[in-house]
Amino acid sequence: MLYYLFEYLNKMNVPGTGVFQYITFRSGLAVLLSLLISTIYGKKIINFLRNQQVGETIRELGLEGQNQKAGTPTMGGLIIIFATLIPVLLLTRLDNIYIVLLIVTTLWMGTIGFIDDYIKIFKKDKQGLKGVFKVIGQVGLGLIVGIVLYFDPGVTVRTDTQYTNVFARQQTETPVVYAAPIEEKSTTTTIPFFKNNELDYAEVLKPFGGNYRDYAWLIFIPVVIFIITAVSNGANLTDGIDGLAAGTSAISVLAIGIFTFVSGNIIFSNYLNIMYIPNSGEMTVFIAAFVGALIGFLWYNSYPAAVFMGDTGSLTIGGIIAVLAIAVRKELLIPLVCGIFIVENASVVLQVSYFKWTKKRTGEGKRIFLMSPLHHHYQKKGYHESKIVTRFWIVGILLAILSIVTLKLR
Repeated sequence: MLYYLFEYLNKMNVPGTGVFQYITFRSGLAVLLSLLISTIYGKKIINFLRNQQVGETIRELGLEGQNQKAGTPTMGGLIIIFATLIPVLLLTRLDNIYIVLLIVTTLWMGTIGFIDDYIKIFKKDKQGLKGVFKVIGQVGLGLIVGIVLYFDPGVTVRTDTQYTNVFARQQTETPVVYAAPIEEKSTTTTIPFFKNNELDYAEVLKPFGGNYRDYAWLIFIPVVIFIITAVSNGANLTDGIDGLAAGTSAISVLAIGIFTFVSGNIIFSNYLNIMYIPNSGEMTVFIAAFVGALIGFLWYNSYPAAVFMGDTGSLTIGGIIAVLAIAVRKELLIPLVCGIFIVENASVVLQVSYFKWTKKRTGEGKRIFLMSPLHHHYQKKGYHESKIVTRFWIVGILLAILSIVTLKLR
């Protein structure tokens, strides 16, 4: 909203108002505003949740200090949602299709998580929202995101260049050749670590011949659904000890923010020889607000936590990260940039699968880990949760750096 006000003032030649046209300026404001909202009003939200007796019910896991957390306010994901959306509504271009998708994602996943937390707390049902309904919600969002990214005319990429002669304003008036992007609809994505690093989902259907590209959505949309479901579940499983999910998410989102900025800037994308995605740079402002909200939430969620994010926060975080990665065509980097989520998710799958397999073969189920998800395994081994969280953050930073390095390492 403020963006449009200052755009109008700039047209009226009001001095200084043109600065709002810069993504970097608005991103800086978004971080500051989201930090202020999450830290100042976060306390008020926590007190409100405490007064409403919105306390976490702790399962008996046999872990040291777990029982002390009983009654800690949950649904703290509301802090993240409000602290993200308010700066976004004020500082972004609301006619940008990527911003619209991210707002829808935030509200959609936030609603699913809120319903789940509500059932756990007020209906006294520890299982919360049934898994099938969670999956339906995740698939529904995947359908929306996939359909919009595939069919909306505003979602394009640069797949080729044409060259035009323009005269630079120099003393010699020498013709300078610039590359002008040809913006097309495409299902192309990026393959990390490869020199010719673009993969078109439509190529999967090439053996069928004919106009196979017209049916690329049959591949693209299911991929989007799978990624959103997997990443949101991974974030949900990571939210198990104080500060783990919020901290690792902030690291991952910062890495993705670099990709959105350079991919949405034709100069940087040309220099780095990466895919240029028109209008995607606007997502940098959303990311800045999101990171500020996560860091502000950490003020209260760090050990010992004064509030838990609940499914309201964890499902929202996972959904946003997945949509960001898909929109900037870096979904194949998710195993790196969201490595912590993937490992946490995999630890649960491996634990359950191995237990069932050994029980079927020997009659007695065996376990790979002392407990899953993985962070509980280390708790069982006697590590303090602060040490676990710090080390997971360090691993997350290393994975984020390696993800960024893929811009040049091919």
